Amino acid sequence: MPDGTLGFGRRHGGEAPLAVLARVFGYPEFRGQQGAVIDHVVGGGDALVLMPTGGGKSVCYQIPALCRPGTAVVVSPLIALMNDQVAALRQLGVAAGALHSEQDAGDQQEVVRMLEAGRLDLLYVSPERLLSSGTMERLQRRRLSLVAVDEAHCVSQWGHEFRPEFRELACLPDRFPGVPRMALTATADPRTRTDILAALRMPDAAVFVSSFHRPNLRIAASAKVGETAQLMDVVQRHRGEAGIVYCGSRAKTERVAASLKAKGVDGVAFHAGLDWKLKRETLTRFRAGEPMVVVATIAFGMGIDRPDVRFVVHLDMPDSPESFYQQIGRAGRDGLPSETLLLYGGEDIVRARHFLQMSSAPESQKKVMRERLEAMISLSETPACRTRVLLGCFGETMADACGHCDRCLSPVPTRDGSVDAQKLLSAVFRTGQRFGAGHVIAVLLGEATDAVKRWGHDGLSTFGIGKDRPQAFWRGVVRQLIVHGSLEIAPGDYATLQLNEKLARPVLRGEQPVVMLDEAPVVRVSRKRVRGETVAPAGDDPLFEALRVWRTAEAKAQSLPPYVIFHDSVLHEIASVRPGDLATLGQIKGVGAAKLARYGAAVLAVLAA
Repeated sequence: MPDGTLGFGRRHGGEAPLAVLARVFGYPEFRGQQGAVIDHVVGGGDALVLMPTGGGKSVCYQIPALCRPGTAVVVSPLIALMNDQVAALRQLGVAAGALHSEQDAGDQQEVVRMLEAGRLDLLYVSPERLLSSGTMERLQRRRLSLVAVDEAHCVSQWGHEFRPEFRELACLPDRFPGVPRMALTATADPRTRTDILAALRMPDAAVFVSSFHRPNLRIAASAKVGETAQLMDVVQRHRGEAGIVYCGSRAKTERVAASLKAKGVDGVAFHAGLDWKLKRETLTRFRAGEPMVVVATIAFGMGIDRPDVRFVVHLDMPDSPESFYQQIGRAGRDGLPSETLLLYGGEDIVRARHFLQMSSAPESQKKVMRERLEAMISLSETPACRTRVLLGCFGETMADACGHCDRCLSPVPTRDGSVDAQKLLSAVFRTGQRFGAGHVIAVLLGEATDAVKRWGHDGLSTFGIGKDRPQAFWRGVVRQLIVHGSLEIAPGDYATLQLNEKLARPVLRGEQPVVMLDEAPVVRVSRKRVRGETVAPAGDDPLFEALRVWRTAEAKAQSLPPYVIFHDSVLHEIASVRPGDLATLGQIKGVGAAKLARYGAAVLAVLAA
């Protein structure tokens, strides 16, 4: 098991939820809708809970599990997620265990013995393990306090990480009649929520939807103008900190990781095709709190609870706002300022549209996928508050702009780009729709290159009509017309520009105006400040650093991720308050009774030293 011990504190059944929160978790009050969710479930009701990453979803089922008699079953999709949750609960003195394929026989037998003896508060299992005959029969003999389905978007065919095996959880009300059920996720649009409730047969469940807004995240997007340099700009701001870089292919993860290493950055590739030993080593290092940059496909991240990821960069566009939100949600889970950056290009957009068009999915499903892809494209090019646009994808309306995304910090004006669009589309048409952006732009600029002269394009009426603008300007026009849909890139090796006749014709005739972004330079914002919040950089506070050194040693001795012992935010507060006794230390948020008893003396010794 994660911490190598089964020495748990006493059971907490029968206590009031707020008392459990204070004594076990070390917090004086609930956040947002946590209290309402917990009261509803403790009272025996079913619930669908949507809360952003870092919003406290786990507490919504953990506290009812400690207040209601019996064992809570938590269905979780990933082993890493189960292990982190179990390790964290055991640190709090809670009787938690998991059953999964990577355990040795002794650990599995001990968890089963505790379950049979009624000494287990929470049991984490995968859907496959839960539905196996042995586990199901064993649980049907026990008294269950609740059944929680975590990462519930996996249940839905519209969810961005749909897993067919989750649909089999529809049997739960038949197998465990009268047991309250919960479905929890951080990412589900209205269509996905409806499907979750139907798939899990929870028609009467109360639906609790918290705001998806995370004020500590600076959301930014930028056109690719130098991918490596743009990435390094972010990485350099976060030297000595952890980050994740997402790529669209396995080969690209390896190229980017090698590039980072060549520049002195500890970059490590991660994708499903790597040797399992190498993947495990990377996960172990990442969970151990090392300041590293993981360059990954979407195979990395889900189930990783590390709270101090300071940045997430996308080098390729995700296929939906749900995927994007899930992935950027891995930054700043501790609530401290963090940044995200999406880099995109016209070819990325065309490629995504082409793959969707060629998909073998049913037309009804392709329609939904197309809507989500276009929403993602709109998010990348919007001149409005980017946070507000993103939240709108989840049916949430923000009254005011967020004040901390790139569009709020550096507003981008728009302009009437109709004439520029006509010039470029005309150049594409008159060159025969057989050339790439570089050649078409050369014609607009009046550059008599060998290719331009060879094809006689220096004699076209469009030759030189755009020479009053630089090349970078016209590349931006190409990209924005691709977003608009009037310009396309033909599939193949040569990225040939072609017109979408249906959308291009009204523009060329002057019947359809084209509004474009007036491209502005990227404003670099210090990582120390997001929406007025500041955080001391690593190394600036000797007391905080001393506490981190102690925590690292303690975590290593127990084979635990450091954040399972205390989050950085807790150590920051301890360093700020500098408690001189156990009673004062116990008043700090995140220091519950079990952790105070286990670590209190050691923390005070560090402070005294």
